[in-house]
Amino acid sequence: MSRKTHKAAALAVAASLIFTLANTGGSGAFAQESKVAVEDNVPTVTETQDPAGPHFVANEVVQPLPQDAAPSAAIAEGSEPLSLRELVADMPVEGELPREMRCLAEAIYFEARGEPLAGQLAVGRVIINRAESAAFPDDYCGVVTQRAQFSFVKHGVIPAPRTGTTAWKKAVAVAKIAHQELWDSPAGDSLYFHATRIKPRWASRKIARATLARHVFYR
Repeated sequence: MSRKTHKAAALAVAASLIFTLANTGGSGAFAQESKVAVEDNVPTVTETQDPAGPHFVANEVVQPLPQDAAPSAAIAEGSEPLSLRELVADMPVEGELPREMRCLAEAIYFEARGEPLAGQLAVGRVIINRAESAAFPDDYCGVVTQRAQFSFVKHGVIPAPRTGTTAWKKAVAVAKIAHQELWDSPAGDSLYFHATRIKPRWASRKIARATLARHVFYR
């Protein structure tokens, strides 16, 4: 065989080898693409050729939000308040109050403005319970101004509160919370209360429900 013929034969062998390798690589990629297409309805399809190889995913993978991007429980829409203090802070207190709500807020202010919020709410709860009971007047103002019931009331008149103070704003917020039943009170269905420093005779005939700060509540 001449040198020219030998060279031509070598070139033919090399070309055949290159064509074979090219077809083999193309078949592998197509097989993977076909598998993804066939399993397109599967929620997540992952195929790995080897531990270091690529992953093929049929559907989009949704990543969770980073921790610092998620809204906090306190401000998320529709979330419940974490404490009575938080609820009081979020309650709007500006503007004119209806007469009944003002009577309720004034009773809370004069009876319990120095008490913790739970004690103020319990006083409001008693007034609401009385208004709902057949044994008492059927409105807040009637309950508060009833003769010989609340010591801050003089001759059926409720004195004027200091409406520019933080104590008044808290009393308004607590009155709204009690009226709308937005927070449970340990006082429950109590109809009576007195200061812990005294022991009235009627107390022995009632059922004690709770002691909150400087008041005892009874049914």
